Amino acid sequence: MPKEAVFTLKLEPELRAAFIAEAEAAHRPASQVVRELMREFIERQREAREYASFLQRKVDVARTSMRAGRGCTNDEVEAEFAARRESAEGGL
Repeated sequence: MPKEAVFTLKLEPELRAAFIAEAEAAHRPASQVVRELMREFIERQREAREYASFLQRKVDVARTSMRAGRGCTNDEVEAEFAARRESAEGGL
């Protein structure tokens, strides 16, 4: 992919020096490391948005279910699993 865009940023001299030193220690150009970091950041952000969207859909489905009367209260769930735990412990 041709590299035609220029990206300028301001940062602390100590951060720049440490970054350049680490890139050199890894035998990689600093620009290559920055591109990799940018790609990783973009991927993490996309994954976070997709996961947030997934969770929101789950919440929406659950709320719709509760409004339709198909859900259980927290007390009912707690009681059911307390009974299951008791049954499982009794079988040991």
